[in-house]
Amino acid sequence: MHVHELLVVGSANADLVIGVERRPSAGETVLGSPLAVHPGGKGANQAVAAARLGARTALLARVGDDEHGRLLLASQRAAGVDVDGVLVGGAPTGVALITVDPSGDNSIVVSPGANALLSPADVRAAAPLVRGARVVSTQLEIPLDAVVETVRTLGAEGRFVLNPSPPAALPAEVLAACDPLVLNEHEARVLLGPSVSGEPRDWVLGLLSLGPRSVVVTLGSAGAIVADGRAEVCVRVDSPRVTAVDTTGAGDAFTAALAWRLGLGEDLAAAAGYAVRVGSAAVTRPGAQDSYPTPDQLPAA
Repeated sequence: MHVHELLVVGSANADLVIGVERRPSAGETVLGSPLAVHPGGKGANQAVAAARLGARTALLARVGDDEHGRLLLASQRAAGVDVDGVLVGGAPTGVALITVDPSGDNSIVVSPGANALLSPADVRAAAPLVRGARVVSTQLEIPLDAVVETVRTLGAEGRFVLNPSPPAALPAEVLAACDPLVLNEHEARVLLGPSVSGEPRDWVLGLLSLGPRSVVVTLGSAGAIVADGRAEVCVRVDSPRVTAVDTTGAGDAFTAALAWRLGLGEDLAAAAGYAVRVGSAAVTRPGAQDSYPTPDQLPAA
């Protein structure tokens, strides 16, 4: 039996959020709302989102020995996440500076802090945690060599899910392990290069040619499109209609839900269908982790 249904290897940040009438252009100063501080980071977000849904979840991450680190640990514990894999100290906790406009769209700048210290040695030391999970999910707010080591430590037994955010070139070894590679439209364009064109279906097939076992491209309010590399058949998954308040962290909620449902044995399209409901629920409330739903808060399929 797997100890955890989902292990998230990733970042943990304090989100410093300011609402603005419009996001500033170069050289411009705008006034915003009072500062709000929330637990965040793509890794921590995914762990909380999965645990809220009922998944047995653990987090492997680094935070600072500071107020922000304590905030993050408290939020993980409150959601029911196993934090035995969270390492403390060495640098200040990572921080994300977030501006949110009235439409709910956001711009984010991340200072990695302790996240940048998560090392291959840390991953190797946590090998029982990695190999004891049914699914391992990670992102790129931690060093790429830690992601590579996660793939190597996991081996062929577990399932590996990657959201390449922020997007970067990926080694063939990592791409070949992705099942699935989960991206939004911006990340897909970066990985495919400046010549990318066509419809999302073309993007998915182009991404499959890079070597992942399966691909999911999220399309915001339009849902998602998925393809299993073994069949190369694209399936469009529609999203429920909701009124977006704040899109911060919605992609993390989607990825966490997807990874968990895949680990339960659902096929890619069915898992994505569940995940778009989770992501849709998340955008209807402000914040990242504060917006994540429990199963009874999901919109109808």
